[in-house]
Amino acid sequence: MAEIKIHIDLCKGCELCTTVCPKEILSLGKSINIKGYQYIEITDRDKCIGCGMCANICPDVAIEVWK
Repeated sequence: MAEIKIHIDLCKGCELCTTVCPKEILSLGKSINIKGYQYIEITDRDKCIGCGMCANICPDVAIEVWK
């Protein structure tokens, strides 16, 4: 099983990760981080396959994925 972590205080909500996730489990949330950005949230952790595409595309290194 894969584990995904989003560092919400680093996320700027650019949504690049949402475009590459093959399982479509990432979406822009309604909450705001300490920098004033809406950040990405995980909608279904159990569906994550650990491909790491979201972490690779994130320009702010706000996502970590472990298998």
